[in-house]
Amino acid sequence: MGLSFRVQALSLAIAGIVFSGLPSRAIQPRIVEVPNGPAFVRLPGMSEVDAISGQVLSTDALLRTTKPGRMQVMLGTGRQFRMGGDAQLRLGNSGVELIKGAIIGWINPGTQNRAPFTIKTRLATASIQGTTVFIQYTDNQFKIFSWEGKVTVTTSSGQRFTLNSGQQLLLDSEFVGSITDLSLDAARNAIWAPPVVIPEADIERRLQKSRLINGFSSPLDTLPVIERELGVMAPSP
Repeated sequence: MGLSFRVQALSLAIAGIVFSGLPSRAIQPRIVEVPNGPAFVRLPGMSEVDAISGQVLSTDALLRTTKPGRMQVMLGTGRQFRMGGDAQLRLGNSGVELIKGAIIGWINPGTQNRAPFTIKTRLATASIQGTTVFIQYTDNQFKIFSWEGKVTVTTSSGQRFTLNSGQQLLLDSEFVGSITDLSLDAARNAIWAPPVVIPEADIERRLQKSRLINGFSSPLDTLPVIERELGVMAPSP
């Protein structure tokens, strides 16, 4: 082995040691997939455009879908979510604000950084750590469902709940009127019933029919955990 080769190898080794100590660059938030439109993006200060797979996003971007549109998004923290139907949300640094519609959010199994992933609405905020959560926010119903793991929910009325796998927290328009039209005072005074366990048959039906779990090019990262936790099986792709 020549001297010049040994010097070059040593230089590369030193460079590797130096750069390995530098902090890694944050992940750029982006759209992972748009299996169906209509789906749209509006970046701060820009006009709304069609959402496309691979599109780079930024904090405060507004995302919107209308039936049968849906898309999957990765945040800068690596947390991911899928949204669909008549849905609208705003991106934050480590979470999202759901304005209306349906969302399923999760943290990949084995993730080392367990900083919470928060999904905020006018009625309640769900916080997850190594969990898969579904939220539906429509005129008629507001529900938070834990597909697997613990979901901490803080309502605008100040109540706090912890949902375990297969449990759901529900606010129904039968008791409060149109949910999306609730005033802030009415939301703060809403009384929430405790979480309930969803029957296995209902969970299996949801898993089979969910357009936020099925129909994407890649399975949900936490699907094996969901199947193990709840004893149900997703349909074959």
